[in-house]
Amino acid sequence: MKHQKKKTTKTKKPAFVKDRLQDEIESAILTLLDNAEAPLSEKILHEKLNPKTNKKDVLKVLAKLVEEGHVEKGKKGFFRKKAEHKTITGTLQLHPRGFGFVTAEKQYKSADIFIPKHLINGAVDGDLVEVDVHPIVSKKGPEGRISKVIKRGRTHLAGTILDGRNGRYEVFAPLMGKLKKVILIAPEIALKRGDRIIMKVTDWNTIEKTTEGTLKCVIGPLSDPSFDIPAAVEEFEIVSSFSDNCLKEAKKRKASVETKDLKEREDLTGITTITIDPETAKDYDDAISITRGPKGEFELGVHIADVAYYIKPGSFLDKEAYLRGNSTYFPGKCIPMLPEELSNGLCSLKPDVIRLTVSVFISMDKSGNHKKTRISRSYIKSEKRFTYREAKEVLDKKLKSPLLPLLEDCRELGLLLKKKRMERGSIDFALSDAVLEVNDKGEPVKIRIEEYDITHQFIEEFMLKANEMVAISIANKGKTPLYRIHEEPSPENFKEFFAYAKLLGFSLPKEPTQQDIQKLFIEAKNTPQITRLSVAFIRSMKIALYSPENIGHYGLALEHYVHFTSPIRRYSDLVIQRLLFDEEPEDENLDEVANICSQRERISMRAEESVTTLKKLRLLEKFQKNDPNKIFAAEITKVKPYGIHFELKELMLDGSLHVSEIGNDFYHYNNLTQSFKGERTGKIFGLGHPISIRLVSIDFILQEAKYAIVKK
Repeated sequence: MKHQKKKTTKTKKPAFVKDRLQDEIESAILTLLDNAEAPLSEKILHEKLNPKTNKKDVLKVLAKLVEEGHVEKGKKGFFRKKAEHKTITGTLQLHPRGFGFVTAEKQYKSADIFIPKHLINGAVDGDLVEVDVHPIVSKKGPEGRISKVIKRGRTHLAGTILDGRNGRYEVFAPLMGKLKKVILIAPEIALKRGDRIIMKVTDWNTIEKTTEGTLKCVIGPLSDPSFDIPAAVEEFEIVSSFSDNCLKEAKKRKASVETKDLKEREDLTGITTITIDPETAKDYDDAISITRGPKGEFELGVHIADVAYYIKPGSFLDKEAYLRGNSTYFPGKCIPMLPEELSNGLCSLKPDVIRLTVSVFISMDKSGNHKKTRISRSYIKSEKRFTYREAKEVLDKKLKSPLLPLLEDCRELGLLLKKKRMERGSIDFALSDAVLEVNDKGEPVKIRIEEYDITHQFIEEFMLKANEMVAISIANKGKTPLYRIHEEPSPENFKEFFAYAKLLGFSLPKEPTQQDIQKLFIEAKNTPQITRLSVAFIRSMKIALYSPENIGHYGLALEHYVHFTSPIRRYSDLVIQRLLFDEEPEDENLDEVANICSQRERISMRAEESVTTLKKLRLLEKFQKNDPNKIFAAEITKVKPYGIHFELKELMLDGSLHVSEIGNDFYHYNNLTQSFKGERTGKIFGLGHPISIRLVSIDFILQEAKYAIVKK
């Protein structure tokens, strides 16, 4: 007789025990996902939990967490904790290629939020928008999607006629992105392709529908370069005229300094002061002086136009300067922050006339070590207005001047200060500048390369030192300055730059230090790659901003830094002057001032770049008309799977070619070397390689040129 196996009865767990077990598993899973650097699989989660935990219970809890929205399950079965999207509001800055950045308001200060083109959701440049910030920050910073347009930044748009049929016109409006078109409905006058216009938007519609508007005015034809600047002024809403009240205030001032203005000021007319500026400069807001002591010590004097004395808080002049934020500089023309009576007159430190100044005296020993700083309200009579070229010719003994000893002292002190800056960890780029020369009709004549020589260098060093000393002085008084801040780049951006440098042939250790980066630029200084390397490094860094919160200035390796030396052309500098002498109202909202100054600076830069690019394209066309077979020397600056980017050296103008256009071969892309190699010919197109280019055509409306590669 077989023995029957005795049945065992499992004790059923009470509900409250099961609930408690599930809660414990749930809590453990959420803790694990919270601390995980990457999503975890079911297997890993189970392994990391208590070994006695039943796998079915784990799966059940995971399913519940996913259903309730606490956890996300990826396509490959990996889990991560679902973070809530943070919603912020801010102003959209739209790039011509269609993507944008939102400059957030106070509640989100880590960085501008990148908005991909497909997530713009019908918003246009300057709009106040609501953004859902993605919880996972990418290596290039926070990203998001525009969920709502709170307030349109503008009611009018500038554009150029593309096409017209039956009284309806397609218009290219740069501030809406390159692929966006606006329809004008039945304007009262006939328009033709290339007419630059201002239109009033009647219906923005959604991203799926076309925005509609009506004609407000015609600026002029695109074929006429004299309209380039007026069109940019309208397009970017640069304030170009002054109100009657503002002009009346400016004209109330006498053409010269009055005796009453000199009271309680330090008389510096007995010391030698000079200005050194570009050839095209019309306003001179900084002068310098240097005296030497018996032991070789220096006393540097940086004398800045006392604009705060003339522009009182709350005045019409002040309101209009605040509205502009800064002067805007186009080729051959400046849109000033202040009326000409002040910017080019009473506040300009012209030679042989008395001008009111704020003087910063910085005492240093013969090695350039700082000893003390003194700041006072003063007046000077500048002895000489040098251009950079003239000052360099005097130093090179090509031009005679009794001021040679002063310039030699400037050179000596400038090099000492530069050495100190390098020791702090600052990077020296020393990039030359391409200056576009235009005639009275706005036609580009030529591009002049202005080298960053020793005269540029010592003036920059003196201004940097004065800015630093003023920042420290205000902070020591217990006040909050309007700092010029510059955040440290992310490690990911630096990795991209290091990889780029290695592709250009420079060696770097696995984890480069600030000193290694300095050595890199010293090594590259006299090589053809220095410009590309410098541009890549600058692009890896974040944009400098104004802020009452001091986080330091990474690029200059300074803890305290403000903009003080250009109050004629920057509102931030005017605010700093007031803070120095207790003139700023206590209720001044520095956060608001910082935001406005930062925004207006970016807008001016974009407007300036837009006109400069158009002028360069006009010059390119001029070259081709003079020589239809002209070949341009270019250098490959970027290689992507879809093609190459290059720079025309003669014009410092960027261009690109699709991979199908670089040669009669099938080209394979190598991501490691960032290059293309021909399958049949073996020809390589890589980073930094020289190529020869000819112009095929130019689309002035889209500001794009089509090129062809010249085979050797």
